[in-house]
This record gives sequence, C-alpha cells and structure tokens, in this order.
Amino acid sequence: MDKKAVKFGYVVTRDRQIDFDANDHSISRRVADAEPSLNLCISCGTCSATCSAAQFTDFSLRKIILLLRRGEIKSLEKEISKCMLCGKCQLVCPRNVSTRNLILQISKALTTVHP
Repeated sequence: MDKKAVKFGYVVTRDRQIDFDANDHSISRRVADAEPSLNLCISCGTCSATCSAAQFTDFSLRKIILLLRRGEIKSLEKEISKCMLCGKCQLVCPRNVSTRNLILQISKALTTVHP
C-alpha cells in the first residue's frame, strides 16, 4: 500500500454537549437574588436588536443570560467585557429587566468567584 494517507475530507470534531450538572450555578442564583428582574427575561431579543456594542462586535445580552443560566462561567467572563453599559437595552425591554444592573451584578459575582 502507498505510504500516503488517503484523506476523505472528514474530521473528528470535539464533543459539544453541555453537562449542566458539572457547571457552576451559584453565580446565577447570586445574580438572581441581587437582581430579581432576571427571572422576568423571556429572551425576546429586543435588547440585542438595539445594542450599540452588538453593532460592532458579536455581543448579545441574550447570550450572556443564556450562559449565566447554563452556568458556563468561562464563556460568560469573556462575553461580559463587551458591554458598554449604555442602557439602550434597558429602555426597550418589554419586561422591564434592569439590564444595566444585571450586567453589574454579573461582573460583581464573577470578581468574587475569580478575583
């Protein structure tokens, strides 16, 4: 047989399933206690549609809330720094979620866990 390897164009990809039981949900509970309006969020996307940071980056408040609820802290730390705290999302939120305070509480909770 020829020493050249035959390539079929297939690649084995990394497993992408999420183990929710292994994730840290303490930050989500702490943030929800500090900002109860988090529980009102229905992920409608109105905040992301008006976001100034989303126009220039791949920032999404919906993504941040999803990562928070999933307990994916490492991804959350990277995403939270993209917010400019302009407050446009808070003005258009149909459920009156205090998004600016939510971002601040997430940042505060992350600094207490990972100083």
